[in-house]
Amino acid sequence: MSKVQVSKVHTFKGHKDCIYALEDLGDGHRFVSSGGDGMIAEWDIRDPDKGKLIAKVNRSVYALHKNEDRLVIGENFEGIHIVDLQSKKEIGSLKLSSAAYFDIQSFQGNFIVGDADGTIFIIDGDNLSVVKTIKESQKSVRAISISEKRGEMAVGYSDNHIRIFSLEDFECLYSYLAHDNSVFTVEYSEEGDKLISGGRDAKIKVWDALEGYELQEEVVAHMYTINNLAYRADFKYFVSASMDKSIKVWDASEMKLLKVIDKVRHAGHGTSVNKLLWLPETDLVVSAGDDRIVSIWELSL
Repeated sequence: MSKVQVSKVHTFKGHKDCIYALEDLGDGHRFVSSGGDGMIAEWDIRDPDKGKLIAKVNRSVYALHKNEDRLVIGENFEGIHIVDLQSKKEIGSLKLSSAAYFDIQSFQGNFIVGDADGTIFIIDGDNLSVVKTIKESQKSVRAISISEKRGEMAVGYSDNHIRIFSLEDFECLYSYLAHDNSVFTVEYSEEGDKLISGGRDAKIKVWDALEGYELQEEVVAHMYTINNLAYRADFKYFVSASMDKSIKVWDASEMKLLKVIDKVRHAGHGTSVNKLLWLPETDLVVSAGDDRIVSIWELSL
């Protein structure tokens, strides 16, 4: 491993249950978090002592997504809520299935929501109506990644498959057995030529999108489940979060491990690390987990 330096910049406390969701607010210093307590909190790394409660729902939240000046909240077993980020007021909601919602993305005015019943909902973002539903599996939709350059959407499922959909008509283009167990996280590279994935089998895999998503490389990356992967803005590096309580920093081009961030060496998380953010145009990584803590890490790369 290279001599990457890591320092813990801030620790945010206030959640009363496990934290499952983080979302960047786009300015490099503010982000939101949520989890088992249903509280949606806004944090600012410039003023770490003053978190703001911007919304509260009755059930757990596994998915948050910023779309322009709106925050889309996935309330498990209910549906989605839309909060205006300027006024901090709810401006719309839509009842979906009686299931958990694991990921929300957007494309050309539509919200894309994946649930634990294996359904993908395509929702008109203006009038909050369901435009299309996609059902390719009975198992959970766990993660969604959009590549506008490819015009494709990659979806990781709990049936161990990754499925690739056209963003034009949402038809399934590829479906392949990707991992030995549930696929929890998928992320496209900047040009969309590669897709990285991770899941319950503790492996990170690299798929060549130019060659029909052929397996290019795989690494046994953690001891236990990989919950999340997040790229730096320039896509040269990414970080992985695991149930083994660690965060790992990787060179994306060489798939080389650069640093392990853990409790013993860096006062890291004491429980499963569930979600990561790499704040844009910075070397600041945000992490959150079952210990109800949000941590900010500064990396020297």
